[in-house]
Amino acid sequence: MTVAQILAAKGRSVVTISPNKTLMEAAQLLAERRIGAVVVVDEGGKVLGILSERDIVREIAKAGIDALKEAVSRHMTEKVVTCTSASAITDIMGIMTEGKFRHLPVVEDGKLTGLVSIGDVVKYRVAEIEAEHKAMREYIAMA
Repeated sequence: MTVAQILAAKGRSVVTISPNKTLMEAAQLLAERRIGAVVVVDEGGKVLGILSERDIVREIAKAGIDALKEAVSRHMTEKVVTCTSASAITDIMGIMTEGKFRHLPVVEDGKLTGLVSIGDVVKYRVAEIEAEHKAMREYIAMA
């Protein structure tokens, strides 16, 4: 199973934000959309970074409420690990577990084309395991 299969089912739309927006604007966007992270992109759709709820909370804990006035670009994770639609689900599970992050942007030819969360990965992996289990039970029943 590949990332393309997940994106085919869930869609390729990604919530993004400009690097010059404030942490307050990012927090409002996350709350409105009920999501845990937003991808930071330039005008051309190139991934510049990613900002999570945790990033915002850490900054408020460190600098207080005034941190919400600061630009997203000052607090985003700049070294973003990405994948492609051809990436195997088992591979990205390992990448996310090892890197301790929950969101993985999908990039094709330098452009953001989707976003996969750990929830998406777990959902599709469980479905795959259940399908294998069902097939095995049917095979045993036929024997």
